[in-house]
Amino acid sequence: MEAPLLEIRDAKKYFPVKKVRNGEDIVVKAVDQIDLTVNQGEILGLVGESGCGKSTLGKTIIKLHEITGGNIFFHGEDITHYSEKQMRPLREKIQMIFQDPYASLNPKKKVVQSVMAPLNVSKKYTQEEKLQKVKNMLKEVGLDEKYLDKYPHEMSGGQRQRVVIARALINDPEIVICDEPVSALDVSVRSQVLNLLKDLQKKRNLTYIFISHDLSVVEYLCDRVAVMYLGRIMELADKKPLFEAPLHPYTKALLSAIPVPDIHAKKEEIILEGEVPSPLNPPKGCLFSTRCAYATERCHKEAPALKELVDPNGNKRSVACFLHQ
Repeated sequence: MEAPLLEIRDAKKYFPVKKVRNGEDIVVKAVDQIDLTVNQGEILGLVGESGCGKSTLGKTIIKLHEITGGNIFFHGEDITHYSEKQMRPLREKIQMIFQDPYASLNPKKKVVQSVMAPLNVSKKYTQEEKLQKVKNMLKEVGLDEKYLDKYPHEMSGGQRQRVVIARALINDPEIVICDEPVSALDVSVRSQVLNLLKDLQKKRNLTYIFISHDLSVVEYLCDRVAVMYLGRIMELADKKPLFEAPLHPYTKALLSAIPVPDIHAKKEEIILEGEVPSPLNPPKGCLFSTRCAYATERCHKEAPALKELVDPNGNKRSVACFLHQ
């Protein structure tokens, strides 16, 4: 059986805090006990409230953060403890698109320099070949040659994000981690960039890990969805069953907040009580127990594992909730 493109096993990313409690260092468990597989050509969505660990997980996968525990496999090969030298050729295959396109581009460099930069690292092409690849890539993202000599401040937010996408794809990666790639853009251009990402994914058979807090965007773009809360996955399922029949109380609450275009449609919004607990002092037992209307005494003492099940419609999915175990 062919190995998945990317596999994450029991991944943890803890950040130490300069305090001591009872003789032990305090850590923030930004990512904790994450198990995920990502298959070639699929779009996996990571959703959850701000601070739940989505972006940290993405940066840990690409080794912008050093993993605290667990393993990361790419094409079945364990890359967890690869050195920077070992990672260099892999960075062509695993790329990341960040939230703010202006912050992602060097304001002193022209578009041609920014998009060409990854080709300079690979040292595979002549200068003429690199320039032609840049032109072709810009055309693919909807920008003509007049943008080659432009600086970031001379372009709109949507145009800058197209440049960032071009730079990420210039070396033909297999997987792209998209970290809130449209949230910093005007509403009027978000759909254009989303359609571009979708078209490029189909054309190039790309694999995306799409990080977002906007569930409407995730529903439009993704094939599967993982719902995160305080660093852990609460539910994982194909898009259709998750949006039509969520199992975890947290997923239900998130989905209930999506606006409905029909003003006459009746939809009950689930209001979560209280604030998200501090990651410095998370609840014992289930992390969601302090805000869950269904929490029992067991929920406050034990943490449910993420377990796979088959729902009444025959869909395989995973959920970390005692209501379904």
